[in-house]
Amino acid sequence: MAFHSSSAAVAEAFYAQMALIRRTEQTFFDLYAQGLLAGTVHTSIGQEACAVGVVNALDRERDVIFSSHRAHGHFLAYCDDVDGLVAELLGRSTGVCGGVGGTQHLHVRNLYTNGVQGGIVPNAVGAALAEKLAGQGAIVVVFLGDGTMGQGTVYESMNLASLWSLPLLFVLEDNQYAQSTHKSLEHAGKLADRPLPFGIARAELEADDVFAVHAAAVQAAAHVRAEGRPFFLALHTYRLAPHSKGDDTRSEEELAIYRARDPLARLARQLPVASRAAIDAQVAARIEAAVTRALAAEPQSVAQFQERARWRPQ
Repeated sequence: MAFHSSSAAVAEAFYAQMALIRRTEQTFFDLYAQGLLAGTVHTSIGQEACAVGVVNALDRERDVIFSSHRAHGHFLAYCDDVDGLVAELLGRSTGVCGGVGGTQHLHVRNLYTNGVQGGIVPNAVGAALAEKLAGQGAIVVVFLGDGTMGQGTVYESMNLASLWSLPLLFVLEDNQYAQSTHKSLEHAGKLADRPLPFGIARAELEADDVFAVHAAAVQAAAHVRAEGRPFFLALHTYRLAPHSKGDDTRSEEELAIYRARDPLARLARQLPVASRAAIDAQVAARIEAAVTRALAAEPQSVAQFQERARWRPQ
């Protein structure tokens, strides 16, 4: 459920979640460098305030979340299962999806992620229609990147969400880059204005303050729930790490500007040194233990994969 203040306890809770996301994703880069991760890995380092601010504004018991290839932060803010995530990326049978989903394809309870960025948006529309028909008051949230805004299916989805009055919250995490291409080279106009022709209300803000993001997300979710209408929340953020591994052509000067606005560092400065140190130590211990347990677990076998993949008629 949503937090409703920026008290010391809430600040520590938000910092613990953001620090867990940051440290876990840094660990994935380390594991990749050691040759322990198969495939690639996409991180959201620098964008943690988006995941923590939005997910904590939702009702985890009933709301539905769709996310993309850059979803580790959303996953951890939603379920806190660092063991399941680490084991998944290491291809272990103890992973949240048995080691077959990897970095892009995660599922737990009402959270679904997929590497086909535009593809998750019509899925979210379908889920929002189902929730509207069920009439239980749940809403659906779909996280988009600025690169995804070049997909035509996004606008077809907005059209249907508005036309059918669906309880769907679009969250744009505008980190300015689609892989290594700046948005100015691929998008005309202002992305935050894209929902307006469909009659979808919107809000936008800088996402370097987790409390501001959370407050905006609380209002957005309340609007969707009360009005039974879609809403578009545009978060201006920045990815401090490479797109996937070392594929980064941005200048050191540009990166330095945004490192100075790092939302995790901003929140850290608001905490007592002792509290921050205790949280950092706990986070480090959790991740180290998760890696140790995952490496000791059995890798996903071909037989296990085939068993999981086998279709069974109902």
